[in-house]
Amino acid sequence: MDGNKYEKQDMVKRPRRLRENGIIRKMVRETRMDKASLIYPMFVTEGSGIKEEIPSMPGQYHYSVDMLPAALEEVKDAGVSSVLLFGIPDRKDEIGSSAWAEDGIVQKALRAGKKAVPDLYYITDVCMCEYTSHGHCGALCGHDVDNDATLPLLARTALSHVQAGADMVAPSDMMDGRVAAIRKTLDENGRTEIPILSYAVKYASAFYGPFREAADSAPSFGDRKTYQMDYHNAKEGIKEALLDIDEGADMVMVKPALSYLDVIRRVSEQVNVPVAAYSVSGEYSMIKAASMRGWIDEAAVICEAATSVYRAGADILITYYAKELAKYMEEGRIG
Repeated sequence: MDGNKYEKQDMVKRPRRLRENGIIRKMVRETRMDKASLIYPMFVTEGSGIKEEIPSMPGQYHYSVDMLPAALEEVKDAGVSSVLLFGIPDRKDEIGSSAWAEDGIVQKALRAGKKAVPDLYYITDVCMCEYTSHGHCGALCGHDVDNDATLPLLARTALSHVQAGADMVAPSDMMDGRVAAIRKTLDENGRTEIPILSYAVKYASAFYGPFREAADSAPSFGDRKTYQMDYHNAKEGIKEALLDIDEGADMVMVKPALSYLDVIRRVSEQVNVPVAAYSVSGEYSMIKAASMRGWIDEAAVICEAATSVYRAGADILITYYAKELAKYMEEGRIG
């Protein structure tokens, strides 16, 4: 612009001064991220020689136990240090008994992973939905999930994971009292050192659709609204988080992430433990689908979405884009 056609304004405060170049922008960032805060979810299935792409989650795979070590090495090489394991068993029954079997799919995956890639940190999802013939997250009484009858099953499953090598257990069932039941069982068996990451604030969400295909965990009847939270409620999330902390949770989680940034913020302001957020399958698949059609810049959206979760107050991010985010952090694109 011709300098003779306007006058410089007499402004003392000019926010643009701190946006002049990349060095100053990074210096003054309010939200900072680290690769150590990323957790990568993985699906392990029975069989051998299996690395099968999940149709509704392009770029994510089912791995058989023999194929898992190579996949874990990729995670480690990407700079991600923690994984969250989900198992897909070949046998289901009314109470999900294969969830705590010594030769269960997660138990076998843990032993193989710990042997092949011992430097990773292994977290296991503790729930019954993948293991029950009806697809609900606990034992049934008629067509209702029996909360109290489910607690010993969850505790037994958590203990079996720890005995197989889990470094942390993460109950996702949303039964009342399950953290206390798991903590008591672990402590009574001498595993006082094992932390619990509670899916404390888990909503009944439509964003879980691709995961239910991936984990073969859709309920055969009804829905999960009697135990997962109503998405209209935010204050209830604080109550759930505080209850789980009182029961012994060392960390709490909000799930999903992107549609619940306000909840992440509220919870993070109310608790004195680390807060994780789970960017779920539907969030991943929407970004992936739009990017595959050329509608968005995938890398830019990944970075922006992840930053919003940390900015809202999350300390830890569970995401199917963990490997990519670690790369972008290394490159200085975010973080």
